[in-house]
Amino acid sequence: MGRNNALDVLVDGLGIPESLRWHDRRLWFCDWGASEIRSLGADGGARLEARVPATLPISIDWLPDGRLLVVSGREALLLRREPNSELVTHGDLRSVDPLFNELVVDARGYAYVNGASLAVVTPDGAVRGETGDLAFGNGMAITADGRTLIVAESHGHRLTAFDIDTHGGLSGRRVWADLGHAAPDGICLDAEGACWYADVPNRRCVRVREGGEVLEEIEADRGCFSCMLGGDDGRTLYVGAAEWFGMDRITETAGTGRILSARVAVPHAGRP
Repeated sequence: MGRNNALDVLVDGLGIPESLRWHDRRLWFCDWGASEIRSLGADGGARLEARVPATLPISIDWLPDGRLLVVSGREALLLRREPNSELVTHGDLRSVDPLFNELVVDARGYAYVNGASLAVVTPDGAVRGETGDLAFGNGMAITADGRTLIVAESHGHRLTAFDIDTHGGLSGRRVWADLGHAAPDGICLDAEGACWYADVPNRRCVRVREGGEVLEEIEADRGCFSCMLGGDDGRTLYVGAAEWFGMDRITETAGTGRILSARVAVPHAGRP
């Protein structure tokens, strides 16, 4: 197993930086403390992309036509930003579950949203519940061939895989990797089919292959909430990190959030 402790601080003083995404040659993320969506350029320049009138959780991804989708977690709504910047409802998830968390969109426009349940929102906005027994669903990723959805179950200490059919439906649920005592959060995939996951209580990001073999570990000085491979060559691992004291003390995380980065050998693949 390789270890890499060379994390650079790119941005400091945030709330909880979540849902990291590489899009349009910029790193995008949700600052949960400010209910804002921000992006970071390769030159380090930060930009406010949107203020979200939503309560936690917040997650983002894009439709194939470039429109931004935003999870308004406690409202159980999937919102869509129109060209005039107006946020409209893309999918109403309340019939499936009252709280949602993370989001990933496939190349055809099927949006997968999770929490305690896992729902799919079709390109025309129809909502289907796929499963209702996730152990705190968190980060999600789709393999490069578009055929497999991988879900981080934080309280289940595992990565769980589903087959994706031609209509966006899910089947073949299985454990992709048993992670022992880890609590996986935001995830991404690389070109060798391995998965990077962020781990809040263990203050690290870990690269594993299917089956659970640990390939690489990067330690941090605070909880890691999300990770994303990006940069022009796809070989920069970006990490959203913050101090964590529990939900009852979430206001104490204010100002402790950081965007960190490290160089890795294998580039990004899949979605997000």
